Amino acid sequence: MAEKVDRRVRKTKAQLRQGLARLMQKKSIKEITVKELVDEVDINRSTFYLHYTDIYQMLEKIEEEAMLEIREALEGCPVHCTERKKIIPFLARFFSIMDSNRDLALALLGPNGDMDFVARIETLIASKFLDQNSFSLPDNEVSYAYSFCLSGCVGMIKTWLSRAEHESPDSMARLTFHLIDNITQKYLKDYVR
Repeated sequence: MAEKVDRRVRKTKAQLRQGLARLMQKKSIKEITVKELVDEVDINRSTFYLHYTDIYQMLEKIEEEAMLEIREALEGCPVHCTERKKIIPFLARFFSIMDSNRDLALALLGPNGDMDFVARIETLIASKFLDQNSFSLPDNEVSYAYSFCLSGCVGMIKTWLSRAEHESPDSMARLTFHLIDNITQKYLKDYVR
């Protein structure tokens, strides 16, 4: 009997997530009301309040779940990892997470999204891959280069998710790795003396 309840709860939460994603693609979280969300997904207000206290808490829980998934994907990579064979599986898992949460990812990365959430993901990834001491560059140059690569990745993810038919997460992982690797290698070769 408990399994049936769990399935209904999962289904209700999935409906709410999809509804929130749709609404966030049109307006900011500050403009979305509980009434508007429950009308969007055709559930009772009381059902919403069984799971969340308000829209902000719902978004916070969704973001926490996404961060947990990303952290779990990062566990396979050692700190400051630069090895292709370890980075590409992480990137593939990351793209899979984005793909399986496409509508929500587009909403969070879009103009009405939560830039603090994007910054938390960037910080998490930077803490894993960015070791400023491993470069013979001033810290500010490493930070700028890293910001450049991360911003490009965010744009690439948005473009990829926006396409009706898109490449597989594995293909995107390889492309991302090659683009970043080529850019950084070229920069180190041509500009660092």
